[in-house]
Amino acid sequence: MIPKINTPGTRTIGLLAYLYGPGKHEEHTDPHLVASFDTLSPDPGRDTAATLKDLQLLLDQPVQALARHQRPRRYVWHCSVRAAPGDRTLTDDEWANVARRLVAATGIDPGSGEAGCRWAAVRHADDHIHIIATLVREDGGRPDDYRSGKRAQAECRLIESDLGLTRLNAGDGTAARRPTTAERHKAGRTNRERTAREELRETVRRAVAGAETETEFFDRLTRSGLLIRRRAAPSGDLLGYTVALPEDRNKYGDPVFYSGSKLAPDLSLPRIRKRFTPNPEQKQQPGADREGQTRLRPAHSPSSARRAATDAAWAAVLVIDQGEDGLVAGQLAAASEVLDALATTSAAHTRQELREAAATFERASRSHLRAEHHHTRALRRAARDLVHGGPALGRGEDGATTAMAIDMLFFLALAAANWHARRHHAQQSAAARQAADHLCAAYQNAAGPALGALYQRGRRLARPLRERQAAAVRGAVPHLAERVLAEPGWYALAATLTDAQQAGHQPTALLTEATRRRELDSAESVSDVLVWRIRRLADLPATTSPATGTPLSSTARRAAKAPNQQEGRTR
Repeated sequence: MIPKINTPGTRTIGLLAYLYGPGKHEEHTDPHLVASFDTLSPDPGRDTAATLKDLQLLLDQPVQALARHQRPRRYVWHCSVRAAPGDRTLTDDEWANVARRLVAATGIDPGSGEAGCRWAAVRHADDHIHIIATLVREDGGRPDDYRSGKRAQAECRLIESDLGLTRLNAGDGTAARRPTTAERHKAGRTNRERTAREELRETVRRAVAGAETETEFFDRLTRSGLLIRRRAAPSGDLLGYTVALPEDRNKYGDPVFYSGSKLAPDLSLPRIRKRFTPNPEQKQQPGADREGQTRLRPAHSPSSARRAATDAAWAAVLVIDQGEDGLVAGQLAAASEVLDALATTSAAHTRQELREAAATFERASRSHLRAEHHHTRALRRAARDLVHGGPALGRGEDGATTAMAIDMLFFLALAAANWHARRHHAQQSAAARQAADHLCAAYQNAAGPALGALYQRGRRLARPLRERQAAAVRGAVPHLAERVLAEPGWYALAATLTDAQQAGHQPTALLTEATRRRELDSAESVSDVLVWRIRRLADLPATTSPATGTPLSSTARRAAKAPNQQEGRTR
């Protein structure tokens, strides 16, 4: 159940006319009163003798009783309450109970003999009601409606439990602004799938991803085709910016501009600048090792950019596990940039799921904790490399390194979900888990060909060689060995261990290192996870090469599907 309290208005009759009217798009049906401060209140919807003026005069009476100079200018309180999608249709009596509980919880009409305000609840659709009240109590005082939004949210969580409705997570004021009803209707009229606000938010996020300077950020915005206005102080210093879609116009034909802070709290210019600020006293990140700190090589191709992103994500997971809150908050913000950059440069078969993952994880990257961006160089450099590395082809080494990066970002999203859950950040934890689901789907699309080629190679290995690699698994991870050896992905892991051994590595040592850093019990295919970790640790090609493997044939493609068909999701 979703309550929304609007900024107080100045005209009771104007709001009543909207609530009892047909709606802007004829969407209102059977407007009628379900509850009010007085059981005898007139209902202009179902009582032909009642008028909107009658109800307005009744609600406004305590306001009009005050001297003119004592009347508040904005006194019309308005709260809409909507059931979650998929919830059952509530009866009028149930909505009436919801309205009474909310006006009591928010201080509008506390009950128990206390003076309250006059209010009425109007229903004109199956899934929501509107509560209108005038903010002067019967005794002439003002109601105690401080933080009424948070109080309404808390009461809705109790109502959901009592009525058996969908349990939603409480908000904390850090979410990006939702599109307004008018913006949604405008998008529908212009045949756009998303509102202008949503399109602008995504475009600005992509411009931020990996940008190293303010100039680069604005250059990216310009290249994206947005209209940009800069707000400067008299001294010439830049204070902020607004952006607009060229085709999004108001009724006068002027572009509709949005400031960065109206798109999302962390897209204001001051917040963006903090990501560019260097720290002269750069210290080792907690949990990061020589991989996370030294493997920041410049990327010259999509595949090398994806390897760099995998390295950076691995180091970030360790920070999330061990770092202080400010450091972790910074890592999550930078990881959001990596996801945006990866989605922008991904191949068609993974692009949509990665875009959904990036959009969802963006919610998980914001909380009330102050993010420290000084230690996010690895992730932000990875995002920059992805952007400058260009789009990936989605096959061969590009496709395999994409799967490798997605695999690590999946674990990063789960680590973020657990971190937020420990701090009771319900909205962020849920968003991180939803992003992990999208990453899982993207992984399925990206990993099949590469794992299929390795699967075929593993099946062709001589039996004694496979048995030696199995012994290495039993020696390194005895508690997971039988599970790994029973998975279809075991053949791909055997091929990977053989490649690593030929490159001069000890399989047992690599397996120990790959399993030491993070638990694997939550992985649905442990062998898949170990394949990518070992190929990354040993700096092996992400897929087979002509010198060590065979081209991916139609038979191999069928083999690539076989593990997924037998195992379900491979994460």
